[in-house]
Amino acid sequence: MGEEEAGVRPELVREAEVSLLECKVCFERFGHRQQRRPRNLPCGHVVCLACVAALAHPRSLAFECPFCRRACRACDTSDCLPVLHLLELLGSTLRASPAALNAAPCAPGVLTCHHAFGGWGTLVNPTGLALCPKTGRVVVVHDGKRRVKIFDSGGGGAHQFGEKGDAAHDVKYPQDVAVTNDFHVVVTDAGDRSLKVFDFFGQIKLVVGKQFSLPWGVEITPQNQVLMTDTEAGTLHLLEVDFPEGVLRRTERLQAQLCSPRGVAVSWLTGAIAVLEHPWPLGTSGNNTRVKVFSATMQLIGQVDSFGLNLLFPSKITASAVVFDPQGNVIVADTCGPAIICLGRPEAFPALKPMITYDLSRPVALAFTKENSLLVLDTASHSVKVFKALDGASVSSSTGTGDIPE
Repeated sequence: MGEEEAGVRPELVREAEVSLLECKVCFERFGHRQQRRPRNLPCGHVVCLACVAALAHPRSLAFECPFCRRACRACDTSDCLPVLHLLELLGSTLRASPAALNAAPCAPGVLTCHHAFGGWGTLVNPTGLALCPKTGRVVVVHDGKRRVKIFDSGGGGAHQFGEKGDAAHDVKYPQDVAVTNDFHVVVTDAGDRSLKVFDFFGQIKLVVGKQFSLPWGVEITPQNQVLMTDTEAGTLHLLEVDFPEGVLRRTERLQAQLCSPRGVAVSWLTGAIAVLEHPWPLGTSGNNTRVKVFSATMQLIGQVDSFGLNLLFPSKITASAVVFDPQGNVIVADTCGPAIICLGRPEAFPALKPMITYDLSRPVALAFTKENSLLVLDTASHSVKVFKALDGASVSSSTGTGDIPE
């Protein structure tokens, strides 16, 4: 009897295996063996026993939930019976169906999780993600002791830098990160309200401060210039920098009177610039957001906000990140779903098309690779997740971004 005849749809089995039957700390699948047994934490989150043992203090057994930071002890955890029962229920299906699942039809443009890297202990509350254009290395800023973490193109740890400290060149509270065409790492630092430039080895090249209120989003243009939003000033800036020499050549204010701009993206196809605004203070009337898209000459060519999206989508959408695909479509991360959604081209806003609707907790940053992959930074699981189309078709290929090879 096939899966559909037995009443188990392949897409549901796939989603259960990825979303429910995998520890979100180590990304290993739960099982009945001792180290892989799913354990309930008092807060309701579930991790495997091996991760409980790794997180707990060897004497007091105390630790914090890696997702919500609630304090607990290893002895306060218990077997997660629903997950164990689900493992038993789907056991034969999961063992028999890998080929069937891989061959299952999927709507065009819908992506599945290929693999993930990072995780609690490697990344701590990450906030920004970028790709090195030529090497494909993945750069993430987070709250760890060394604030900038660089992974190799396969997701393995390469090196890290950016010590937390009081020196002018230290990284205090990074908000976002970008990588230039000549291997420099650009970080917006809310701690001292500055923009910092490092080479790929972590040597400080430039600190631009004092002239900004609260730098937030950062992106590199095809001309190797820096786009940066200032969320307190409500402005969008273009910075021309001699990166090898560490010299700021010119600063231009491209837009003013924006409403708490945060994320920023540029289309390498058209030169269009997308800015993610927060028109109302968070917590007052909900997490409202607005996407504005400007042409290369800074003419407004499209915009859409949470209210407009909610009229077309069955659930509330709160955008947390924005990026362009190679065809010039605007892609946003939604923290309410959570989901990744294509809004279409700005001239025809909005043409909603869900791309990812599972295996996400709190997506906060996006990046396209050259071939077949979309990287999603999930701050709740402290990881970078790599999504691909099931059929292997190219869903995005942005000039100037590296790829994650098979």
